[in-house]
Amino acid sequence: MATHNVHVVRTEKHGWAVEVEGTDGATSHYPSQQEAIAAGAVKARQDKVELVVHGEDGQVQRTASFDPIVDDMRK
Repeated sequence: MATHNVHVVRTEKHGWAVEVEGTDGATSHYPSQQEAIAAGAVKARQDKVELVVHGEDGQVQRTASFDPIVDDMRK
């Protein structure tokens, strides 16, 4: 089964978006990065994947894993 990580990214028109790898475009939009992170974390936890948070410049700021296999590998 393919893993489709969840990304929080800045958009030009809609503030912050939650995007799932392998899908076409954003799944939802939020006015603040914090709101997008909260929603993205819920989705990543449900799907047992990683949450990847991008900054204003598009660079990865941080990641959080909700994948138990990845968590075990990091220990």
